[in-house]
Amino acid sequence: MGFFSWHTNDTNEVIWNKFAKEANRAGETKTVYMIDNNGNKWRENNYEGYGVFGGLCYYDLLAKMNGLKTRSEAIDLVYSGKPFIAPQLVVDSDRQWENVPPREHSGQGFWG
Repeated sequence: MGFFSWHTNDTNEVIWNKFAKEANRAGETKTVYMIDNNGNKWRENNYEGYGVFGGLCYYDLLAKMNGLKTRSEAIDLVYSGKPFIAPQLVVDSDRQWENVPPREHSGQGFWG
């Protein structure tokens, strides 16, 4: 399983994982919330880089939101060019969900 890294939807900041040198320089990772289209929120205080926020995998949630069965189907959908709905990754816990996928970070959260 590889690292996944995104920018937050609300502040456009990179979501560094706890192993990234950037997070270590700052002394900590930021708290990030994953929000679905039903208003559910998952809080992650120490992102490890594997796509899991508050105990739930981003791609498992994306699969559920799009009526798919597996994480692999969700990953395929994201890169298929077909329309889909996506969880948001935000810093502001009061942020309301919008159907705007978070922008991927090319560094995959480890090397920067």
